[in-house]
Formats: sequence, structure tokens, C-alpha cells
Amino acid sequence: KLDERLARISSQINQMKDADNKTYGLTLTYGVYVVVNHEHKVESMIERANLARGNVVSTHRVVLGVYDEKARKKLNRERELELKMERALEQREFVPYLQPKYELRGNRIAGAEALVRWFDPVEGMVLPGEFIPLFEKNGFIVKLDLYMFEEVCKLVHRWSMAGCSLVPISVNLSRGDFNVPNFFEAYKDLIKKYDVPVGTIEFEFTESLLYNNLDILNDLARQIHELGFSCSIDDFGSGYSSLNMLKNVRVDVLKLDRVFFSGEDEGVRGKEVIRSVLNLAKALELKTVSEGIELKEQVDFLREMKCDYVQGFIFAKPMDIKSFEKLAYLHIVP
Repeated sequence: KLDERLARISSQINQMKDADNKTYGLTLTYGVYVVVNHEHKVESMIERANLARGNVVSTHRVVLGVYDEKARKKLNRERELELKMERALEQREFVPYLQPKYELRGNRIAGAEALVRWFDPVEGMVLPGEFIPLFEKNGFIVKLDLYMFEEVCKLVHRWSMAGCSLVPISVNLSRGDFNVPNFFEAYKDLIKKYDVPVGTIEFEFTESLLYNNLDILNDLARQIHELGFSCSIDDFGSGYSSLNMLKNVRVDVLKLDRVFFSGEDEGVRGKEVIRSVLNLAKALELKTVSEGIELKEQVDFLREMKCDYVQGFIFAKPMDIKSFEKLAYLHIVP
């Protein structure tokens, strides 16, 4: 077998010794490309084998990855997007869309979440699932987050000047932002620049940010509250949720991830979990938002459970700014 042969190679290499008569103790990773097209050049085959090493699996003998044509196409697509991303930001191809949040008690719009959309002049809309994970990986998400925040600040300022009764807009912070020392200072500057009224912006922390970052997040939450704004835990339940973080991180809102509502039949156990989370949030004096709601039965259940807000297709999909203004305000902002 191939893995047996590779295991022998690993063993032989690790029997080699350095000048001090010590073995190297190397862990070898192998990429395998099965030749199906003999017209490919050797260099191309090596490139494919190297690409396979980025998608490894462990056998009981070695660590190897087998070339997948989908992986190559994905890599080429990522390279293409990376070549365009800086220009796209300069040309303002990234556009905020807003998905309303509805208050269940009064069936009225009580806020919205700002979501980024990329409109490339050649290919049209680039799906967020393509570029968001890439930008999180290569660090460009830091620039994009700040750009999106400024766009939201501009919107809120314009609505405020037009005399609209403002609803809070949620903006997302990414893991990459926290790798930049004092990154929130730039956000403070924009809040001051656009004279953003207090209470009109909510900062969302994804659940994954909370691990090993409790002190940092608490300090950030303190700064946010000092400015008169609120913060929330987004995607709660999408990972391995820790009740301890609810005790330690001073947030204002808990957003239940769509995973709680994704089953065809949530069943008694599923509903009891949702009920327990909502009750816990109320005991901690947190507002609650349920995401990804698409069915009337879910709305009825959440209303019965006294969930505060709902965000999902049953009420509204993410929409462009003009559509949101028509829906949320009595007059259209020019």
C-alpha cells in the first residue's frame, strides 16, 4: 500500500542522525497526485501534489493528502479574489445590506444587522461565502470591517440629520480585528467624525471570539458602554458554547444561532434547550434575538417563550439601503 511505503520512507529518514548523533525527529507530510492526465508537465504534477498537502488526513501510519481538483479550483479562485480585493475596496464595490430585526411583541422593526455584499463590475455579486472566509484567513477582513463600520456611521448620521426615529444597526467584529493593537481607537474616531447618536450601533462578537479573549473582550465591552452603545454575542450555539463566558463577558444581547432552528422537527428536547437558553438570558438581563427564523411555527413558539427579537427570512431578507429605508421609515431619505 502507498501509506506503508511512505511510512517506510518516514522511518528511514528519522533514523538519520545529525553531527551530534541525534535523530532529527521529523514529522513528514505527504501530498499525493494520482496521474490521470499524462499530458501534464512534471512541474504541474508537483504543484498538484503540493496542493494536496494542504488538505491532509491522518492514517495510522502517515499524514498525507490526496489531490482534489476542487481544491485546485478553490485555490485559483482565492488567488483571483485576492488580486481584486484592494482595488474593490478603493472602488467601493463592497456595499452594506441590512437585514431587519423584528420585535415580537409589537411586530415592528427594532433594528437591523449590517451585512457586506461585493458587487464586482464584471462578474456581478460575489457570494459572501466565497470572500469572507478568505479575508478572515489573509487578514483583509480588518480593513473591510472598518470600511463597513464607516459606511454604517454615514447611514446613521444621514438618517439622524433627516429626523428619522433611529433603530440600532448591528456591525460585526472579526477575530482578525483583535490582532491589531488598540484597533478600536479607529472606530472611536469614526463615531466622533460622524457624530453618531448614542444607542444607535450595536457591536457583535462571534462566539468563537470569546475563547481565550475574555479579558480583552471585557475591556472592549467597557469602552463600548462608555460611548453609549451596546454589544452582543452573535452565533451563540454555533460552537461549543460556554456558560462561563455569559457570566464573565458583560454584553447586552444574546443572539441564538440558526442551528437551534435548523431541524425539520426540533422536537421536545430541542425546544427545551431553546427555552432554557432564553430563560437564562432573561435571568442575566440580556435581550435575546433568534436568527435564521423561516417558519410561522417557530415565530409562535418564540413569542410564547418571550424571545425579544427575531431575524430571518419569514420577516425579511437582507436588503439594499433604499429598500430598508422604505420599510423602516415613514419617509424615504433622499
